[in-house]
Amino acid sequence: MTSPQRQPLLHDLTVTLAAPTVVLSEPDGNLDAAAPGAGVQGLFHADVRAVSLLRVTLRPVGAPSGEHAGKAPPAVGGEGEGGGGSDAEGGWLPVVAVMTATDGPGRSRFVGLAQALGDAVPDPTVRVDRRRILNPGLLTEQLTVRSTATTPVRLAVRVEIAGDLAPLEHAKAGLAARPPLKPTGELSSGTGQLSWGDDTVTVAVSAPGATPDAEHSTLTWTLTVEPGERVDLHLAVEITEPDAVVTAADPRPTWQRPDVTADDHRLPALVAQSLDDLQSLRMATAASPGDTFLAAGVPWFFTLFGRDSLWAARMLLPLGTDLALGTLRTLAAQQGTRTDPASEEEPGKILHEVRRGVFDDGMGLVLPPVYYGTVDATPLWICLLHDAWRWGLPAEDIEPLLPALKAALGWIDTAARAGGGFLSYIDRSGTGLANQGWKDSADAARFADGRLAEAPLALSEVQGYAYEAALAGAALLDAFGLPDGERWRTFASDLAARFRARFWVSDQQGPYPAMALDGSGRPVDSVTSNMGHLLATGILNADETAAVAARLAAPDMSDAYGLRTMSSKSGGYGPLRYHCGTVWPHDTAIAVTGLARSGHPDAAARLIEGILAAAPAFDYRLPELWGGDARPDTPAPVPYPAACRPQAWSAASAIALMTAMTGLEPDVPAGRLHFRPTGPLPVGALGIAGFTVAGERLDISIDSGGRVESVTAPAGLTVEEHAAVRS
Repeated sequence: MTSPQRQPLLHDLTVTLAAPTVVLSEPDGNLDAAAPGAGVQGLFHADVRAVSLLRVTLRPVGAPSGEHAGKAPPAVGGEGEGGGGSDAEGGWLPVVAVMTATDGPGRSRFVGLAQALGDAVPDPTVRVDRRRILNPGLLTEQLTVRSTATTPVRLAVRVEIAGDLAPLEHAKAGLAARPPLKPTGELSSGTGQLSWGDDTVTVAVSAPGATPDAEHSTLTWTLTVEPGERVDLHLAVEITEPDAVVTAADPRPTWQRPDVTADDHRLPALVAQSLDDLQSLRMATAASPGDTFLAAGVPWFFTLFGRDSLWAARMLLPLGTDLALGTLRTLAAQQGTRTDPASEEEPGKILHEVRRGVFDDGMGLVLPPVYYGTVDATPLWICLLHDAWRWGLPAEDIEPLLPALKAALGWIDTAARAGGGFLSYIDRSGTGLANQGWKDSADAARFADGRLAEAPLALSEVQGYAYEAALAGAALLDAFGLPDGERWRTFASDLAARFRARFWVSDQQGPYPAMALDGSGRPVDSVTSNMGHLLATGILNADETAAVAARLAAPDMSDAYGLRTMSSKSGGYGPLRYHCGTVWPHDTAIAVTGLARSGHPDAAARLIEGILAAAPAFDYRLPELWGGDARPDTPAPVPYPAACRPQAWSAASAIALMTAMTGLEPDVPAGRLHFRPTGPLPVGALGIAGFTVAGERLDISIDSGGRVESVTAPAGLTVEEHAAVRS
């Protein structure tokens, strides 16, 4: 995290994305990274800002002597109207935005008014429609000038476009935009062209019929729009990166899109927007272009992140196992094989993130291109492999990953031995991440009185992941005829006993698991959402699960728009502190999954309703996080101003919440489908047509009381319906 004073704003920017490319603009479609308060505007390709300025302006063109006498200018093209000078000096006028909307994956629409053009009447008679279409490495825009004026409208349309090729970390640090590169320009075959670049990235701009001005980095059309007619103008920006690390995913669908109906119409709207966003976040590495994973989020995490990509793939298993397989393969291909303190690589370890070069934020965080500083990605990799198997990933896809499974289990064993029986971490380089769990900001780990905890830290949820991974690994080893299954079941049992003895603390409200153990072995006793991750891992017994559920359901954790990351009663709490009081939808969804499975549907419903109440405020595109203000205190969630949006695991949370309500837990290897709905559903009646199990379609209909009305399951699977468990 950069300092709050320098942290650029994101929450009010319009986002159009098609991984690995994204446009962050003002609501009128323009972007100018050098403008005061611009936040982090730009067209980014992977980790580079390819375009830092893209602005459309207009100006009227005087009529010839005698009203419209003589030959009118051509509809498109004609003499250039100049570029250069200030807008005020040149008479250039902005297009006044009146509408901005997403129009599907990689699509945005903008409608604006040319108020100084057309008839001198109160109603606008000239408008500009802007259709933005983004594909990986290619931005195209269609500008449509429409007129309902009573006489022909003659005008010039100018596009200012430039790029600074600043690295992502430059923008993330809130630093001023760099001077744009000097473009070259030409008019070739009636097409205006500008281009710029360096040794790694090249940007080429083309605009049919426009006159280029390389000195001022502009493209200009002159046109006449007749009454009741329209003129279309076209602009294309193509980015070339020969030595790319990440690239576009295979265009074939990675999952099946379900048809969702519910009495609460917010849920289908949330699912629809989330699936659009997830479609645009699909990505691959240049080394394995056939294996699709999800980029973590826009713009800071627009690449492969072990933890984020694994959680998102896990939440999307109800839509098929292809994404899980691509994610598992991609990460296994770069699994650690050696010990390297600089990158924190270790044998069997799963990476944290991949970049095109060294990531240096200018304030002490310096990460190598492939960085392994994460304590949880390795057990989560095992958990995803196991869950994908249960959802029907074929044995022929699992078998090649078994060596990676054994190596990952080996890393867990080595890490636990080094950490006194627990998985822990410390940044020994001094330039990596100070915290290496999902709450990775430097101030995330605090005691109940607000004091910061000192590393090495053993996080509570990571012990839960390790417990679950040990049992998952044992099941896979047994199923594929490999030894050591019993050894890993013993490891899990011993870990649970150690956890029970060391992590549990008490306050006036009773017992609960601490967030972590610090470097001295003391429990970090703040009340946090970390405990919610334990519920679905199996490391807790029934009484412990009930205690955690009660903590999560209490107002200090749950009266926000979702689950707070930290209790509002804890020292260090702040509703806009990144990991100490805000709400993260993926964090909430993980807790909801555990609450639903363990028989605490009322607590789960309270958190689901919080997310659904927040969704409309963000046009159903859930950001990375938002403020932890109490719902009675604010009519809508307070945006966290630097939140990524969209974020893969936030978008995937919509599927996780829906799945939790169904109580669906498949076991394809055993030939069974378990259903245990949560009882009366917080969204009323729910229908899902098009979940995917074992590569086949699954349809579910549940009434508002939580009774399964119908299930259409793949042949060969036995449906087992169970009454909702309530504790």
